[in-house]
Amino acid sequence: MAGIASHERRNAQRNGFPVSIQARFKHRYDSFMLDVDLDLPGKGVTALFGPSGCGKTTLLRCMAGLTRATQGQLTVHGQVWQDASRFTPTHQRPLGYVFQEANLFAHLNVQRNLLYGLARVPVAERRIAQSSVVELLGIAHLLERMPVGLSGGERQRVAIARALLTSPRLLLMDEPLAALDLARKKEFLPYLERLHDELDIPVLYVSHAPDEVARLADHIVVMQDGRAVGAGPLTETLARLDLPIHLGEDAGVVLHAVVAEIDTVWHLARVEFPGGSLWVRDAGHALGHAVRVRILARDVSVALAPVAGVSIQNCLPATVEQMAGDYHPALSLLRLRVGESPLLARLTRRSSAALDLEPGKAVWVQIKAVALIG
Repeated sequence: MAGIASHERRNAQRNGFPVSIQARFKHRYDSFMLDVDLDLPGKGVTALFGPSGCGKTTLLRCMAGLTRATQGQLTVHGQVWQDASRFTPTHQRPLGYVFQEANLFAHLNVQRNLLYGLARVPVAERRIAQSSVVELLGIAHLLERMPVGLSGGERQRVAIARALLTSPRLLLMDEPLAALDLARKKEFLPYLERLHDELDIPVLYVSHAPDEVARLADHIVVMQDGRAVGAGPLTETLARLDLPIHLGEDAGVVLHAVVAEIDTVWHLARVEFPGGSLWVRDAGHALGHAVRVRILARDVSVALAPVAGVSIQNCLPATVEQMAGDYHPALSLLRLRVGESPLLARLTRRSSAALDLEPGKAVWVQIKAVALIG
């Protein structure tokens, strides 16, 4: 299990996040072996990402104590929940668990479902007030309703509220949007973003949906065949050339940015990120609003000098950091650095040779399309 541990520990130190969760599990489960060794941050959203059957849910169940791993060690904020000599049962672990299905008590209204979660915690240990959770998740108008009368998105919001009222030190979410249609997902995502922004509780979020990961995650663990093949802060990990991380149709990065200028004439907004700024379609955000921008490798071209007389308005200086082969022998994938931020570009190998590209070379990147997230 130690294969990835030293790399991730160095990665954690290099990127400066406080390691507060150590998870080491080795367990044969059904047709595959779960074998992970992870150091995770104690705040923000960590996405467990990968295809169905790769071990995401099994890892979450081991952390919850629902599955007792043959070999396991779990420490959360310095508190040992499992090691070679002890195993804290699920009901004694200060965690919240939200499943794909809300699993509300059908015979209790919303208010009484919430009180069930609150009753699990002694008064002196309650750190989250019901009124705060109700407001955060927008469920005040649902308190007297029965679960049968709620939509799928409403049921999940109540399930999250009930989990939060246990005052968890860790919140586990197993594909909470999987049972919702596209319209309900769009309705639900802003509430998850509010949780991310306003609660100081680490969240482990299982998903194989690229849009959810790009929009919510701060940190990502990439699962494959029961193993964690990579982990780290979202932006830097997506920009690694040695990992097959494609969020959707293509490789790319997600950058954190802030709205710095609005062009009301052309309905555009300029967003600033560590290293530069980009013009994107105005989504109605106020100046200073934090956003994420997603840039696909196929939408980035490379030149040796600024290019005039083209429709592409986003042109930035960059440095080539790394080059690697791509999914077709005619293509190469480049990792570039724009100020403090990484970027990926997909070029033909012939173009790379014609430009004499190599690590350390100064270039200009033209970004043809930028997706504004959130």
